[in-house]
Amino acid sequence: MPSSHLDAPRNDYPFGTMGTAMVTPFTADGEVDYDQAAALASRLVDDGCDNLVVTGTTGETSTLTDAENLGMFRAVREAVGGRAKVIAGSTTNDTRHSIALTRAAAELGVDGILVTAPYYNKPSQAGVRAHVEAIASCTDLPVMIYDIPGRAGIEITAETLIRLADHPNVVALKDAKSDYQSTTRVLASTDLHVYSGDDGLTLPLMAAGAVGVISVTAHVATRQYRELVDAMHAGDLPRARRLHFELDPIQRAVMSHLQGAVTAKAILHWQGVLPNAAVRLPLVEATEAELAPVRADLAEAGWDL
Repeated sequence: MPSSHLDAPRNDYPFGTMGTAMVTPFTADGEVDYDQAAALASRLVDDGCDNLVVTGTTGETSTLTDAENLGMFRAVREAVGGRAKVIAGSTTNDTRHSIALTRAAAELGVDGILVTAPYYNKPSQAGVRAHVEAIASCTDLPVMIYDIPGRAGIEITAETLIRLADHPNVVALKDAKSDYQSTTRVLASTDLHVYSGDDGLTLPLMAAGAVGVISVTAHVATRQYRELVDAMHAGDLPRARRLHFELDPIQRAVMSHLQGAVTAKAILHWQGVLPNAAVRLPLVEATEAELAPVRADLAEAGWDL
């Protein structure tokens, strides 16, 4: 049985322990705002992130061109230097396209690749495995698998994840399946570095051996997540539990009412971090009525925005 990753010092983790799945800022006329992306990345790292997922789901990757994806990788890489790992969301549901974009991302100096389950076409588990292995074999970079059936339409089963863990470049899993038993089996059967992809499950997944979280809510509560993850690594469960409860209404605000990208951008705009809350169609900005429960949750956390 693999030893607990929580026993290792933080610098032994290929992707660190606490990251943010970054939004992609846009100008008011809908163009990617690379300067704002660089500023946001720097702020997140200053506040405690040691990895950033760039143009993942929350980064609206499905509506970005290849040139825009690569521009985001470049802007964030240049902004954070070696202070945090930059994980490129360079994969789609098209394996050949994913390989080409991954190779281009590698040339820009990213630190790793996020490989999501192929969405929409719903392949068999054999197809999922072949897709991930083909992408992982096209690069020397470490690969993080992203299991998010709510978005992809299919899960990556524990059996498939266990087999994929044998690939030398597959080193991590971002788990957003909300299936604690399945994740427990992966943790017990592999050496994969598992990251919670469900903000609210960070504490229980880390209790089972996950190394940390890659969060959407961390856009607006970066330091609290840093403290929670560090408390779990230190074995300070009472402190971690207190932080878990403090974060709960903030997590609900970001993740329970609207798409994460929409809510995160709205709150970042309220905080003065982003100049606008622009998203790209088919996402649309929230109305004040839609944002009312978001404000209510934040007020429960003691925030007045």
